[in-house]
Amino acid sequence: MSFSSEVKEEISKLSNLANKEVVKYELLGYVATNHVNIEKNKLKFSTENEYNINRFGKLLSNLNYANYEIEMVGKNFCITIPALQLDEIEYKENKIFLKENVIKKALNDNDMLTKAFVRGAFLGSGSITNPKNTYHLEILFKTKENAQIVLEILKNYQIFTKILKKKNDYSLYIKDGDEIANFLALIQANKSVLSFEDIRVLRDIRNHVNRKVNCETANLSKTVNAAVKQIEDINYLQEIGEFKHLSTALQEIAVLRLENPDSSLQELGKLLKTPIGKSGVNHRLKAIQKIAEEKRNS
Repeated sequence: MSFSSEVKEEISKLSNLANKEVVKYELLGYVATNHVNIEKNKLKFSTENEYNINRFGKLLSNLNYANYEIEMVGKNFCITIPALQLDEIEYKENKIFLKENVIKKALNDNDMLTKAFVRGAFLGSGSITNPKNTYHLEILFKTKENAQIVLEILKNYQIFTKILKKKNDYSLYIKDGDEIANFLALIQANKSVLSFEDIRVLRDIRNHVNRKVNCETANLSKTVNAAVKQIEDINYLQEIGEFKHLSTALQEIAVLRLENPDSSLQELGKLLKTPIGKSGVNHRLKAIQKIAEEKRNS
């Protein structure tokens, strides 16, 4: 089962259907999305999730809309009902539009109704990717107006979303891990929040380790490349008979580099008769490099 399906299963099992207004606003969340279509004065909601279709049916029954049918169309569960006559919605251009003023007035400072409404929207056409791979949550709407209403509601809870046009639909999406966790908490998917956070912690640890390994690998590669170049310069000076003309200090570090090709600058410094630091070793090897370059170019 996908993470998205697990979230929908959890919130579909919430036992909070006693309050008729809460039930109505969760239903309104559903019908505001793009998975509810109008066909000949009837509404049809489809989903692949069995828990989801059962939840939709319970909401209808609870509001005394018993005249509905459920059937299988391919892999989808479809439920068909006569067009709902609710004060919060209107039908235009074969689409369902939320009445913004009515919705905002009802939801003003009412957490229960707000959570129910947003939860219904997610159940209607929401999806969330596996957080092991990436952070992405979206809800699809048929109208930009409906998407904008949900965006403003979430903004009041410090959950910031964006709207993107997708063919004939509008995607309300979140790509930030903290925002997604807050969204899941808002719709009362409490177990999913814990699961999401556990996965995030493991993912962050894995990414941190990978970054550290990559950084160390890059540094090691840089060190190895520098050592190879230093050895090439020393061998070149020996081949052309210039090595013997180097100062005693440069000859000493050159011999140590040839004998210890894998050692760091700090390690080479400790091997000198009179130990010096990393910067001192680097200064001597740079001097050898400069002499070798001058001889190559002369």
